[in-house]
Amino acid sequence: MPKLSSQLVLNRCPHCGVDNPNLTQAARFETNDFLKKSPRVWACYMCARCGGVVTAYAMKDSDDVQEIYPSPVEVDEMLPERARQYLEQAINSINAPAGAVMLAASAVDALLKAKGLKEGSLYSRIKKAAKEHLITEEMAQWAHEVRLGANEQRHADDDSPLPTQDDAKRLIDFVQALGMFLFILPGRVKRGIENSKGS
Repeated sequence: MPKLSSQLVLNRCPHCGVDNPNLTQAARFETNDFLKKSPRVWACYMCARCGGVVTAYAMKDSDDVQEIYPSPVEVDEMLPERARQYLEQAINSINAPAGAVMLAASAVDALLKAKGLKEGSLYSRIKKAAKEHLITEEMAQWAHEVRLGANEQRHADDDSPLPTQDDAKRLIDFVQALGMFLFILPGRVKRGIENSKGS
């Protein structure tokens, strides 16, 4: 974890995704709970690129940051390697939304392929995943939106507006939710069952 100092050292800004952001402390204050047992020092940092504010705190006796808001986006290690790589690249290129949208679609494709759905197009894989109840109908609709958004960018469709960072963030959120649904949650459940049998 980083230190609560005049600069907050993060790999990427949680707002704009810029690499090695210049996060300068803009405010600092202390709080405590009503029992006076949890003194914390808070600092607010401003990103020089996007103007977003990141808040962090450390316990009063230490400068080790305990939590950061908004939390930096991290990709779970339980995702299949190829899907994880696409998702990380989408997150890292959020400041280039058209590219992030295409990478998010590639991550969806890689997640479905990792579940054994390798035949046909992404469209047919999404339909098959819903038919086989790997995903819900609502998730399939959202996956098709990701697919269509990427198609518009790949084909440079003149009638479609370029995506914004908010558009790219929504698609990245979907990929993370899909990964959670298909891989992370089942993996945690399996690990929990195995741990309970061992105790």
